[in-house]
Amino acid sequence: MARWLPRSTDLTRFCQKLNRVKTLEDDMMETSFNRCLSTIDLTLLGIGGMVGSGLYVLTGTVAKEIAGPAVIVSFIIAGFASLLAALCYAEFGARVPKTGSAYMFTYVSVGEIWAFLIGWNVLLEYMIGGAAVARAWSGYLDSIFNHKIKNFTETHVGAWQVPFLARYPDFLAAAILLVATAFISFGAKVSSWLNHVFSAISMGVILFILIMGFVLAQPKNWSTQEGGFAPYGLSGIMAGTATCFYAFVGFDVIAASSEEARNPQRAVPRAIAFSLGLATGAYILVSVVLTLMVPWHTLDPDSALADAFYRRGYAWAGFLVAAGSICAMNTVLLSNLFSLPRIVYAMAEDGLFFQVFSRVHPRTQVPVVGIVVFGLLMALLALIFDLEALVQFLSIGTLLAYTFVAASIIVLRFQQQKGDVPAPAASGRPNPELHEGPSEGELKEYESFSDKLQLVDRDKSKEQREPGQLKAAFEPYLEFLRDFFPGEVVTVAVVTLMVSAICLCSILVFGNTHLHLPTWSYSLLLVLFSLGFLLSLLLIWAHEQQHSTQTFQIPLVPLSPALSIILNIYLMLKLSYMTWLRFAVWLLLGLLVYFGYGIWHSKENLREPRPQRVSARYVVFPGGSLEERVQAVQPSSQPATGLPDTDTDDCKR
Repeated sequence: MARWLPRSTDLTRFCQKLNRVKTLEDDMMETSFNRCLSTIDLTLLGIGGMVGSGLYVLTGTVAKEIAGPAVIVSFIIAGFASLLAALCYAEFGARVPKTGSAYMFTYVSVGEIWAFLIGWNVLLEYMIGGAAVARAWSGYLDSIFNHKIKNFTETHVGAWQVPFLARYPDFLAAAILLVATAFISFGAKVSSWLNHVFSAISMGVILFILIMGFVLAQPKNWSTQEGGFAPYGLSGIMAGTATCFYAFVGFDVIAASSEEARNPQRAVPRAIAFSLGLATGAYILVSVVLTLMVPWHTLDPDSALADAFYRRGYAWAGFLVAAGSICAMNTVLLSNLFSLPRIVYAMAEDGLFFQVFSRVHPRTQVPVVGIVVFGLLMALLALIFDLEALVQFLSIGTLLAYTFVAASIIVLRFQQQKGDVPAPAASGRPNPELHEGPSEGELKEYESFSDKLQLVDRDKSKEQREPGQLKAAFEPYLEFLRDFFPGEVVTVAVVTLMVSAICLCSILVFGNTHLHLPTWSYSLLLVLFSLGFLLSLLLIWAHEQQHSTQTFQIPLVPLSPALSIILNIYLMLKLSYMTWLRFAVWLLLGLLVYFGYGIWHSKENLREPRPQRVSARYVVFPGGSLEERVQAVQPSSQPATGLPDTDTDDCKR
């Protein structure tokens, strides 16, 4: 029975396969894509991904049902929380200018299986997100024409009463996705130009809303007679923050497009900062004018802006708002269809997904197979499936990607850079302190032992420590950590930090409601897990990190990524159990794909050293003695370098 159990060496090798990281090329600017996108192109792509239907629907919903006029504060906090994740993406996008976004960032720093699962979840996130926006686009356009499209479809095609299927097939949503797929397949420049047109119209409408809104503003709508500025208190503001956070999830399209940027080291960080700043400003200002135009408790959650103008006597403005909303949703559709095939391409190019999706069209220089296949799948989802139950799935995939990217930043920052060598203790040029007289090879003679000691101390101070090594100031207190390889302790500390964050957030979310913990145990567990989180953070900080490079770096590492990690985990635990159940099922499907295909076809397999086979050759001599000659089996193209092949001569003797 024991012989069927795996050996420890096999288990070790298997775990190493799961956690192997991607080897980057020496020239990361080399690509089969067309590097044609400027900073403005990337910025507008990011704005298009963030400022969508949420600006026209989410602001009114949160203001009326969750936070009141304090939705402004909710958007400010949500914008800051998104900034922590966006800065992590900005650093990675500048340092690793390759397509793939969170998948690629996780692969180069954490490990293969984690990268695959991130990519697998982002894949579904984009498909559901694009299909949901297409159905919202269809419904919004249908409402302008008094639902004539819906009534015609139900009359002539019929209505369904099947679980998980929509009530009627939405041909309009499927058609807009197919049209968008066709435009995306023409190349990055065409996609960018189309996004410019829709973004310009959308921003023009937003500017009109702000100007007219401030003209029609009535400060009394924030007065105590109308319920005050924060009628739901701090709990309402924080609940609104959790909802508003998902309005900013579109900035990762910039990181996914970094392989098509002309100068990604500068363009990606700037585009992320500009787009996030403009999107946050738009959400805040629109929330201000919306809650000042009409009392917050009278808002229509489905069409708050159009209804607000209608009630103030400007019904014609409702058509402009509708046009802006449709253009904004078009930009979100383009953003989803632009990013999804590129992430699939990155996975296929690494061998973790089916190789057919790594094909790039020679003329348009885009992954046309991925664009067409996933565009059709997205159209099928929008046509027949009920997406309302699946929309919450978008949140968990995004938050998980944010969490792993933040952890990857910490791991990567405390690793040695490619090609790093220990800095020499002294310069290669002649040092006048070490030489005396005309002969440079002659050492200076020191008069006393104290002179020699000063020289040794001076050389030690010049020695530069490698990233991942313990800082000199902490060596007397943490001397037992000096025996570890650089970066090893940091990796363990990052895992401990994430486990502590999960436990801490679980106590905060479920301690009083589901677990019904007594006050003393609730407080004790909070203190213990908070200490574990802080001690892990301090242990990471006690190590040397990479010195400033020519590309953008997120400030306050490891504090900034750690705050992003704990915030993302908290928001994930606030999601419903059905979302987690669907997430678990999708993860299982992903593991089947990985262990059935990805792990065997991974390109990192080709880089792993192969064990050398050994063959034994027995030669029989006339005297009856037996001699064994052992030599390594060499490839046919290389001559054997072991023992000489003297079998023929031996047999002749």
